[in-house]
Amino acid sequence: MATTILAPAQSSVKIKLWPGTVPGDNRPKAADIISDDHGGNVTRIASVTDPVIEVFEPKNGNTTGMGVVVCPGGGYSILAVDLEGYEVAGWLNTLGITAYVLHYRVPDNPAAALIDAQRAIRIVKNMGTQSNPSLKKVGIMGFSAGGSLSARTSTRYSDKTYEPVDAADQLSAKPDFALLIYPAYLDQGPNKSLTPELKVDSETPPMFLFETADDPYGNSSLVMAGALREAKVPVELHFLPTGGHGYGVRPGNPAAEIWPGLAAKWLEKIK
Repeated sequence: MATTILAPAQSSVKIKLWPGTVPGDNRPKAADIISDDHGGNVTRIASVTDPVIEVFEPKNGNTTGMGVVVCPGGGYSILAVDLEGYEVAGWLNTLGITAYVLHYRVPDNPAAALIDAQRAIRIVKNMGTQSNPSLKKVGIMGFSAGGSLSARTSTRYSDKTYEPVDAADQLSAKPDFALLIYPAYLDQGPNKSLTPELKVDSETPPMFLFETADDPYGNSSLVMAGALREAKVPVELHFLPTGGHGYGVRPGNPAAEIWPGLAAKWLEKIK
């Protein structure tokens, strides 16, 4: 049974994605607004107008040379920033992986979320060439709507969604790998087939998918795994009978206690 980590170290730094105007957004920049809803002991960000990545480094320089942009879920309406962000960063750090928790724009702006995710991948890659030469691979990971965003970023990396801002935007927005944990919204094609915007081909990065049969969004992982298989992209799918949805890495849920160990083995194989 996997060990779960609920208390990550403090973020070492917050990096703003957009030094100037935020593309595709007329709202003034402001601090994140935290929702009054703390149900399930979850901190929910209700509004993001100034997107950032928060950096969580492994302790004692124990690094594998991998970095992961972490996309919390929340139906593109909120960000479950602790459950599917900070706590996941703590787990990644135990594996020697640097985590970059992405505060993408909410509420209700999936197009802006993709812009932010592309920019985040580029910024992290640029850090690998500038300030963190040990960083060799940059992946993306998401939960629920964050899994949708990770899938979109992994298949639409060549789409030009914004005008270049600086040297980082000369780099590819393609992640080196992706992990989708109980992803949503990937089966919005005809008869619950793959969502049309997800253009899976032989260049799509390898993926790890984890899902349960009793999750109402469970079909998303099945259709994505099928599309990856057809395109001959390396894919690992785990599909358990129970666990539901929205459990992160918190103990007490059978799925939450299983997926981190499986993902850790997969990450070890691809590093």
